[in-house]
Amino acid sequence: MTVTTMQPRPLTEAVREVGQYRSTAEAESVTHTVLLALSAHLPATERAELTALLPLEATLSTPLAPRPLSAREFVESLAPHIENATPATARWHVTSVLTALAQQLGTPQTARLLAQLPPGYALLFGLADLAAVA
Repeated sequence: MTVTTMQPRPLTEAVREVGQYRSTAEAESVTHTVLLALSAHLPATERAELTALLPLEATLSTPLAPRPLSAREFVESLAPHIENATPATARWHVTSVLTALAQQLGTPQTARLLAQLPPGYALLFGLADLAAVA
């Protein structure tokens, strides 16, 4: 399988559009925060290969989370790390980033990524459920 990594700028621009952010800097900040957190929640056995699918900024050395978080816990864990975010706005930010990521990765790679996460993450990727992308 040939893996093509995306350039951070195009993903950031996609996030800016999906999330309707006013500035590229805001989209970059949110993208960086969400992708670093996501990479920490990938299973250790799949992390290296799956993070190769993500933009370079998400492959930075990030310690693994002690346990996989549910989608709700994942969103709530990010709220304190996103400027002025509440749990509701954190969900918007996370969904904006992961929806843009899914659009750029395409169906097979998104399905593979979702298969490595606990149930419930598909909605964060802008999908009704995992079966919709399989």
